[in-house]
Amino acid sequence: MTDLLLLPGDGIGPEVTAQARRVAEAVAPDLSIAEALFGGCSFDARGTPLTDEVLAASQAARAVLMGAVGGPRWDGKTPRDRRPEAGLLNLRAGMKVYANLRPALCFPALADASSLKRHVVEGLDLMIVRELTGGIYFGSPRFIEDLPGGGKRAVDTQVYTTAEIERVARVAFQLARGRRNLVHSAEKSNVMDSGLLWRQVVTDLHAREFPDVRLEHILADNAAMQIVRDPRQFDVL
Repeated sequence: MTDLLLLPGDGIGPEVTAQARRVAEAVAPDLSIAEALFGGCSFDARGTPLTDEVLAASQAARAVLMGAVGGPRWDGKTPRDRRPEAGLLNLRAGMKVYANLRPALCFPALADASSLKRHVVEGLDLMIVRELTGGIYFGSPRFIEDLPGGGKRAVDTQVYTTAEIERVARVAFQLARGRRNLVHSAEKSNVMDSGLLWRQVVTDLHAREFPDVRLEHILADNAAMQIVRDPRQFDVL
């Protein structure tokens, strides 16, 4: 079994993953490390951004490290279902990696390097948990069609199920238990039915399994403003 599968991809990806490999080999020389084509370079060589063989290798590996996908070379010139980004979405779905963890930390020595003032960001320790395999990226139908009177119409569908919401919310609550015990759940329940379901499911899950964790609901646009105004108020978002 491969311990670490590297998918360097495009752009800066190969440069970044090459250095990650140097570190991995230095600190864990017994690791089994493999590498495979992914993204635009895979499309150029294989006609698809993610081959069945690479997806199977990713599913079998203990860990996968991806570099980057896409670039101007493929923009507007490659069918949408074979663009580098399509490979990324298919990799997420195939590996069932539904919870994207995005930590935001401010190290004291870098506080003055932020575009926000030091007193706003100093000591920041925020964990953003992003749902990754549901929602508008994966919903159907999706299409662009010609209108009878001229022009076009584009449709993307936002879809979430109870199970999809519960599993990513569960990750957020579990993380909060090891941090400051606070979760903010961000959605658009004021104007979107998918946001309303999100709020209902998160509320029910919290009551059943995580009553010890403090839960706050926040609209997504307000969350964006609050992150800039006072990011330290958040623990897990």
